[in-house]
Amino acid sequence: MKPQKNCSILSTQILWFLFLIIVLFTSSVAGEVHFYDFIVREKNFTKLCLTKSILVVNDSFPGPEIRVHKGDTVYVNVHNQGDYGLTIHWHGIKQPRNPWSDGPEYITQCPIPPGTNFTYEVILSTEEGTLWWHAHSEWTRATVHGAIVILPSAGTTYPFPQPDEDETIIIASWYEGDIKELYDEAMDDGSDLPHSDAYTINGEPGDFCACSKETTYRRTVDYGKTYLLRIVNANMNAEHFFAVAEHNLTVVGLDGSYVKPIETSYIVISTGQVMDVLLKANRSPGQYYMAARQYSSEDPEVTGFDHVNVTAILEYRSNYTYQTSPSFPTTLPMYLDYSAAIKFTNRIRSLATPIYPVDVPLNVTTKMFITASMNYLTCTHPGCETTEQISSSLNNVSWMNPTSDVLQAYYRQIVLTFCCRNISGVYTSDFPDQPPTFYNFTEETFVDDIVFTVQGTKVKMLNYNESVQIVFQGTNVMKGSVNHPMHMHGYSFYVVGFGYGNYDDEADPKGFNFVDPPKVTTFAVPKNGWLAIRFTASNPGVWFWHCHLDRHLSWGMDTAFIVKNGSTSETSIRPPPPYMPPCEPHLNSRIKNSYEIIL
Repeated sequence: MKPQKNCSILSTQILWFLFLIIVLFTSSVAGEVHFYDFIVREKNFTKLCLTKSILVVNDSFPGPEIRVHKGDTVYVNVHNQGDYGLTIHWHGIKQPRNPWSDGPEYITQCPIPPGTNFTYEVILSTEEGTLWWHAHSEWTRATVHGAIVILPSAGTTYPFPQPDEDETIIIASWYEGDIKELYDEAMDDGSDLPHSDAYTINGEPGDFCACSKETTYRRTVDYGKTYLLRIVNANMNAEHFFAVAEHNLTVVGLDGSYVKPIETSYIVISTGQVMDVLLKANRSPGQYYMAARQYSSEDPEVTGFDHVNVTAILEYRSNYTYQTSPSFPTTLPMYLDYSAAIKFTNRIRSLATPIYPVDVPLNVTTKMFITASMNYLTCTHPGCETTEQISSSLNNVSWMNPTSDVLQAYYRQIVLTFCCRNISGVYTSDFPDQPPTFYNFTEETFVDDIVFTVQGTKVKMLNYNESVQIVFQGTNVMKGSVNHPMHMHGYSFYVVGFGYGNYDDEADPKGFNFVDPPKVTTFAVPKNGWLAIRFTASNPGVWFWHCHLDRHLSWGMDTAFIVKNGSTSETSIRPPPPYMPPCEPHLNSRIKNSYEIIL
């Protein structure tokens, strides 16, 4: 059987190679074409005085940077040499008509099995600035991630003075234990998911952590130069404040779009977000900490989060050795500084110029009101330690991954039956437009009917070119109200409003911003508050939507949108590539093992 498997893989690779050749000779895309190889495997790293094996790409943590121009196309051949299946997602890249390469497991593909490879076709369109890529299988993105730098297209430049250099800053989570084992155990017994033991900047915890001072990340700068910091929040479950001692910052971009410049002494960045920030090296020669600490939007009595201040060092180039410790940013807000977070977020606006216009849909055809809640599920399988397990939901539906991916099931229907009904049993198309019950969402106590949720694989169907408005309402069920950074695949969306308390459908829309709303791919629903967004459903396909706190994603705070084809081939999903990873759980995967336990 093994020779047959190898022959099958070889023939698949030949077909894919021929497909790439055809694409190169027939493509009408004006941008350049790039090729990358990602080798995913385990490698030992030493942090916090301990050496452990983690899953990484090309033996580096964080992984390799992809650097391209606006409108380019990138082919990334992912070779899985790890012990279990995984996928890669190209966060913030819209992938027009190409959901096949979007990456979330069991939504647009099944995991790439160990010992095999899969080539992603990453199609850039309107994105410009900084985005990132990461694994999208359980919690593997903790160590499998990297930046995507999208430079202006040839013949154009930035809408701000040209920086002298740029620098990527990736803030990530570090766990002392085996993250997969910790995740599997918590999901099996229904307990809380793991909390990080430290944060890192470009792979290093910094001076304030044990055994870390010698490896703290350093960036040398020249006096008088301007640097474009490309800041990625790759943390699993934490928003962060970030500041540089004695230096002001100018925010110029967010999630691959430009914003009106924000002069500030600190930023707050949600997990999943990316900010482009200008820094002028205009201080006295010396060493200055770049520092980040968690912004916790939980209730003040919740203290069990990671309190580590992660640091890197900004060091001015000179011909002498600095004798004193670096300066620490006094402007860095404290963990619970809710007002500092609100003050910064309120300032974010799209650039809104003739070259970078906004196009907010004004005549809405579909309205949705979606509650984001913490919940309980009844736990019945043998691995449960209690009769209740922690869960989360959107409109009281807690997402459950199918055993085959939604995209292939949907595509089979439109190809074989020329309709959009799901007859495969993989998903149902009845995700509700509103919660089953309206109540005081920010109340202190709730009845069991509100606390307990149900699982389902329910998707929302949208017609091509529909104008959509979604209001997300945070709830205080189980006293679990926090900021929920919501991320949508396949689209950017406009944040037309957000506020605090229960959304008022009569009063709150009067304050919507249709002039220069932020255009983003990830934005937080405020703690005990609401977020209103709009977008035009002009990208056909299956697209995931979820909270980017991976604790909440794992517990079910996610769903998928299916945007139907338009009336032409140019407004329809592209055909699938010659090879997609098979939808068969690997023998060592948690999914296979979980089903064995249940059965």
